[in-house]
Amino acid sequence: MTVIRQLPETLVNQIAAGEVLENPAAAVKELVENAIDAGAIRIQVTLRQAGKSLICVEDDGVGMARDDLSLCLSRHATSKLPDEDLLAIDSLGFRGEAIPSIAAVSRMSIQSRAKGANEAWGVCVNGGQIDEIEPSAWQVGTRVEVSDLFYATPARLKFLKSDQAEMMAIKGMLNRLAMAYPEVALHVEHNDKKVFSYPQSTRLERLAAIMGRDFEGASMPIETEIEGIRLTGFASLPTYSRGNAQHQFLFINNRPVKDKLLLGVLRGAYADVLARDRYPVVALFLDMPHKEVDVNVHPTKAEVRFRQPMVIRNLMFHGVQNALREFGKESAASMPAQSVNFPSGGGVRHASAPVVNYALPEMDLRPQGRVAEPLGTSRDALSYEEEAAPEIQTAETQYPLGSALTQFHDNYIVTQTQSGIVIVDQHAAHERLVYERMKNSYAQNGVKRQILLVPEIVSLSQDQVVMVSDKKDVLTEVGLVLEAFGDDSVIVREIPSILSDRLNIQDMVKNIADEVEDIGTADGLQQAVDHLLATMACHGSVRSGRRLNRDEMNALLRQMEETPMSGQCNHGRPTYISLSLDEVEKLFKRR
Repeated sequence: MTVIRQLPETLVNQIAAGEVLENPAAAVKELVENAIDAGAIRIQVTLRQAGKSLICVEDDGVGMARDDLSLCLSRHATSKLPDEDLLAIDSLGFRGEAIPSIAAVSRMSIQSRAKGANEAWGVCVNGGQIDEIEPSAWQVGTRVEVSDLFYATPARLKFLKSDQAEMMAIKGMLNRLAMAYPEVALHVEHNDKKVFSYPQSTRLERLAAIMGRDFEGASMPIETEIEGIRLTGFASLPTYSRGNAQHQFLFINNRPVKDKLLLGVLRGAYADVLARDRYPVVALFLDMPHKEVDVNVHPTKAEVRFRQPMVIRNLMFHGVQNALREFGKESAASMPAQSVNFPSGGGVRHASAPVVNYALPEMDLRPQGRVAEPLGTSRDALSYEEEAAPEIQTAETQYPLGSALTQFHDNYIVTQTQSGIVIVDQHAAHERLVYERMKNSYAQNGVKRQILLVPEIVSLSQDQVVMVSDKKDVLTEVGLVLEAFGDDSVIVREIPSILSDRLNIQDMVKNIADEVEDIGTADGLQQAVDHLLATMACHGSVRSGRRLNRDEMNALLRQMEETPMSGQCNHGRPTYISLSLDEVEKLFKRR
């Protein structure tokens, strides 16, 4: 048996580098985070070969004196834990491993000048071997240059990706930090070409610069607080979505993180307004007391652990849901990107508009579209010949969605507002109205359950049986009554009656068990109920090809103004688009 011995300092640092430095992006991340923690308001990042041959980070932060410069190259030396309390971490970095770990596998030089100091100091490190600290010429702040990354551990170089792939990782990481710190100007160059340059800005301006200018006009602000935990940020309207979850960004105390629980909550909050294969675009920021979150659970600090995860879950879910209810009447689909502005404060009618009690008449929902006729016949392309153009009531145009003018192609309603025109998709709009009505009725009357004549036994793992049993009360509220049946199965006695004809009990319970095991929630059954209600609403709404008279069209508009989330249908498609008079005149070259 070999004798236990202490490893050399250089080898210890190389091992630490293997844990902390997965790729050049990890090295850039550590250096830029140090600059932010140093109070920098301007950071310059210069790269060559995606950081493989050169990483240079310059900042105008507080800088370091001679003694600090020496200590920063020692492992576990840090200025970021003044009270030595790992539960009170208010900085991005705190371990004191980054600088010595990077220096152990590269050639590094550091120049720094502390604020108020008359001289600057510099030091060079080659593969962990530290040279003498010498006077240097540098302004207030710090410059760290890393050359030949991983030259001291060539095996790591073999596992790096192409320059293009590594550069994408660096850009993604820097963009996330830029979102969290809009007050910091960030400039990045790669191979003598500018990658991006973000000046100091507001949070929304910085998000728009990174996520696309369309996001600024298609997002809704999020702001809510509970028990000293605050949620802020911006989330897209349902009509502005993507085909994957790559544009969802979460930050805990300005630290970019990934958390399956929170991403699952976000998906649940949008379940009513987005198709299952669409994802919202969000940037959400959670600020909480440091003792409520443990950031010291992962070497790269990308994962966190919450002390009260359900409080965080409820805060995010209700914060996003409240924003959807407040801004859900708006649609991100417009030309170019402007929607009807509904008055704040809950009222939807213009102050001077009279209250008209429109009621949506009972309709024959069977399509009644007319047979298309060739041009030049007696029927006009927009309206029936026998129908006179409706008289526009000035008071009605003061409603947010205006007064109905006509219907074309038996599916689209054109209205006139005080500031322009609105085009409404009658099927999508009525689908949302019917769905909201059905949900309200379902919530008020409670979940009706159906007792199974023969209870169903579902086999699960022992851990899943325990976890599902803990959620028994939650599942009962949505109509699923079950209990443990031995160590490795549950017995289902009642199910929601609305799903009785189409529910595969085995699959549903197993999916719920997987969901509880994965993210700690049991929302799958409620989502199944909502999905069925949405399907019923789709088939029970006014169909394309249904000819409406003017009273019916206006009734639809008034109900849209009164209904939450009426700016999009159940699948996330817009229910209307709007054009201001200025935009119309620009189309006709009048402006």
